[in-house]
Amino acid sequence: MSSLLTRVKSKMSIFAHRKARGMLDGEYGSVFKGRSLDFDDLRAYLPGDEVRDIDWKASARHGSPLIKRYVAVRRQTVLLVTDTGRNMAASSLGGEAKKDVAVMALGVVGYLAHRHGEVVGLVCGDEAESRSLPAKVGEAHLERLLRAVNDSTALTSPRSSIGEQLSYVARNFGQRMLLFVVADEVVPDAGMERVLRRLRAQHEVLWLTVRDAQLAGAGPAGLQPARTEAAGAQTAGLPADRYDVADAGLLPGRLAASDTVIRAYAAAQEQRDAARESVLRRLGIAHVQAGSSHDVMPAVFTLLERHRRGK
Repeated sequence: MSSLLTRVKSKMSIFAHRKARGMLDGEYGSVFKGRSLDFDDLRAYLPGDEVRDIDWKASARHGSPLIKRYVAVRRQTVLLVTDTGRNMAASSLGGEAKKDVAVMALGVVGYLAHRHGEVVGLVCGDEAESRSLPAKVGEAHLERLLRAVNDSTALTSPRSSIGEQLSYVARNFGQRMLLFVVADEVVPDAGMERVLRRLRAQHEVLWLTVRDAQLAGAGPAGLQPARTEAAGAQTAGLPADRYDVADAGLLPGRLAASDTVIRAYAAAQEQRDAARESVLRRLGIAHVQAGSSHDVMPAVFTLLERHRRGK
């Protein structure tokens, strides 16, 4: 069984050369700005660093800008919050399973936290139940968290409901933390918005949406056609049927390829995206989207940058 964390670290290595990884670490470090810190050492200035962190006297002696680095007096807690319902076992916009994109995103943020000495925990579940794994340190622990998400997500799982996991966090966690939420294209309703407002008042909250596969139109290369025993294999030359795993709704291939259906689907998609973004912006929650695991690294960088600028 291959290590999920090894895949995450490999993706991070491919995406970012050393300087870019330093910038990503800098963006992550800004999330807990204002906490109690002790001076650690100096390093070279990188684009994106705070000007106020420059040690001007040391920079003058050195001949180039140097940044003061600090370590936390006590460890901070990062809580990964994600949906492991059957919606996340469906195809993403890029064609891979949405859970693979979620695991990559959770792994990147979890590994950044590990590099900064933070403890990392997990809350995951579906509409039927939520469960938590306590916050700890270490790569072996982070691998267990990622494996729990991967192994719990299947087409046979109950339906997704990230609102249940958010309510679980609100009920059971009082300590201030960084919440990193990964979910599919949910639009928060009034009840979820109330829970998010409560969480936002107590915690730092970051949100990443995993994009759904397009049900109408060509769809991603990895999207599997819907099949039934009665229908058998798809007829050669006809568009593949699509189905929504949340409610088993079937969209026949002929309709999926219809220009009218494609336009209506795109309009509904745009409306859902705007509604989600409106709620999260109103609550002051930084938000990005990722359609594939390849999108995760730039999306996380953008997310941390937006969060920093929003402070």
